[in-house]
Amino acid sequence: MDSEGTQDARGTQAGPVPRPAGPPQVPAAPPRPAHAPGAPPPQDGSAFLAWLRTARPETLPGIWRFGHRPRPEEEPERVPGRQLFGGALIAFLVGWLIWSLLWNGYLGGWWLLPLYAMIPDSWAEPHSFASVVVVYAYYVLVAGIIMVGVGRLGRWGEIWRRYGPPAWRRTPRHEPPPAPEEDPAAWPALRAAGAVDAAERLAADARAGLMRDVDHARIARAWQGVRAGRHSLATFTGAVLRDGAAACPHPSGARDLPVRQARHDLLTGQVRLGTTADDPRNPYAYRGAGLALGPDLLGTSMLVVGPAGSGKTGGVVRPVAESLCLQALAGRTAVVVVGAAGAGLGPSDAYDVVIRIGSPDSVYDLDLYGGTTDPDEAAAVLAEALVGDLADPHPGSDTRRSTTVLAQLLGPFRAVHGRFPSVPELRQLLDGAPAPLAALRQGLEEAGQESLLRELDARERQMGHPGDVGGILADRVALLDRPAFAGFFDTSGESRPFTLKALDHPVRVRVDLPERGHADASRMLARLVLAQFTASVTVREDRSLFACLVLDDATGVITPESVRGIQRLRSAGAGVLLTLRTLDDVPRPLRGPLLGATGCRMALSGVTPWDGQDFAEVWGKEWTEARDVTDRQIIAESPAGKAVHALRRAITGKAPTARAVTVRQVERERWSASELAHAVPAGHAVLSLTTVKGEHAPPLLVDLRE
Repeated sequence: MDSEGTQDARGTQAGPVPRPAGPPQVPAAPPRPAHAPGAPPPQDGSAFLAWLRTARPETLPGIWRFGHRPRPEEEPERVPGRQLFGGALIAFLVGWLIWSLLWNGYLGGWWLLPLYAMIPDSWAEPHSFASVVVVYAYYVLVAGIIMVGVGRLGRWGEIWRRYGPPAWRRTPRHEPPPAPEEDPAAWPALRAAGAVDAAERLAADARAGLMRDVDHARIARAWQGVRAGRHSLATFTGAVLRDGAAACPHPSGARDLPVRQARHDLLTGQVRLGTTADDPRNPYAYRGAGLALGPDLLGTSMLVVGPAGSGKTGGVVRPVAESLCLQALAGRTAVVVVGAAGAGLGPSDAYDVVIRIGSPDSVYDLDLYGGTTDPDEAAAVLAEALVGDLADPHPGSDTRRSTTVLAQLLGPFRAVHGRFPSVPELRQLLDGAPAPLAALRQGLEEAGQESLLRELDARERQMGHPGDVGGILADRVALLDRPAFAGFFDTSGESRPFTLKALDHPVRVRVDLPERGHADASRMLARLVLAQFTASVTVREDRSLFACLVLDDATGVITPESVRGIQRLRSAGAGVLLTLRTLDDVPRPLRGPLLGATGCRMALSGVTPWDGQDFAEVWGKEWTEARDVTDRQIIAESPAGKAVHALRRAITGKAPTARAVTVRQVERERWSASELAHAVPAGHAVLSLTTVKGEHAPPLLVDLRE
């Protein structure tokens, strides 16, 4: 219970241990978390309590909820300041004129009739104290009524709110601490369930500065396991009373990341990417609000397109990966981050597993077959990685035929050797080397595997046909049969390669691809990871653990099968984040399906017009109000009118004109291809969002630098 069932992921921590990589030792006492943005200093718990009690209202998709103050859906009518003051002055003069006319009797004495009707006859004596008080009180009442009327007419209240003392001082409101049953720092859910002692221990640690945002999120996740019936209340209470804020630790023992560079709110699971620009093209409710992503948005998958240097890695990938790693420490998420070595995807200490393919210093290996024991499943995943990108331009190398060829070899080999072939062995089998095939046949005959012998016979018959894909597969496998990869993809059992089957646990994985000198192999390995990810997460039993794959460069990765796999992730509690320099890196028939399969789409500054055209099509059109202004020259007919026009032309230098305004409703693109290519400022992006519940946000202009 101390790990809420996550201790099964032990052995995924990257450390300086030699191969074979065995399970590392988890420290008995987790280290104290370092101070980071969003968490208070260790000596004082007031900042943490203030963070925890800050309002997070329900709002529109993508808005940073921490301390957000909702705005109206539509922009209220705002009168210009010059017009506002002019109207107020005119209203004041009108009120002064009316009072002067009444006071001096120019309007008669009718306005005094109510006064005479209300006062008794005994007060009607001139210069008596009662009559003087009543008369002047009546004058004040009438003057007040006039002032209120002209004040509302002249909008004096709006001037007071916009330019008066309410706009001068922005003093923070010091609200009293909420009641225990409403205070999130008092853990009211635990109290209601009878775990009062555990709630008191957690509240005391929070006040003492011993709790951080990761601790709160991790214990809240463990409490969800108790409510779901996966763990008992007594076990949870015992762990909290024993360890306090350090209870239910992550298998790595870490309680925070070594460093944070983005703003995170683990209470909502959001990471802030920037600020929605105050632009007329953005809905009024979004203008000036923070823009944030969370599992509710990443669960629909996300595609980011922008040229090199536009901020894909630093502005989107790195913050999202950092957020997912924090949520993994809280037991909520499993994350796999794939990118080129040195791409700046976070320090190694922020991950449990770091796979440096092609580096002799790598502690961990990658399972080429995804950890499966089913030859057909292994063949399907491997075929997608090897020839998935060749399916369209090469009709003879489609993945279905490649899957059949690989299954004809993987099944017999596993039956004989109890394992799948290594890269050199698989290459020899695909090349049709006589000695390995003869040894395989002999082993099958000795084991009496008649059905697998028929598979091997079929493979040998197909080798001589001109349309056989075995040669293409052998050439692709040869990309991995290089000296740089000699120590990787081991299947002998001497090492424990990492498999994506471990995504049932909150594990943090980073895969560094060897792009320098091995670009084709890197793209093939990226396809392999994506295929294994979609195959693994869709068969998980516990889908409450969000799984996300972050692929820093998806060039050459998008295939028909990968698009179909992305479409299935939303219902499996998983998602992917893909980045591309241009949509030209995706085959033309797959661009539309890819944009349709991802719920969140981002176009960064600098995209090409043809990329912008694809985004403009998927974002569609909207009805908008168009104003056509026509200036028509006024022609005077009388001599006096001609003289006035001539004088006006001499003064202004322009002929007198009459302006005609035509307003009509037209349907226009939300963002045109030209606007996306030329009107998006540097450091900005246009982003549309969709939540897993189906809520949509229109394309928003976002400043990623704030």
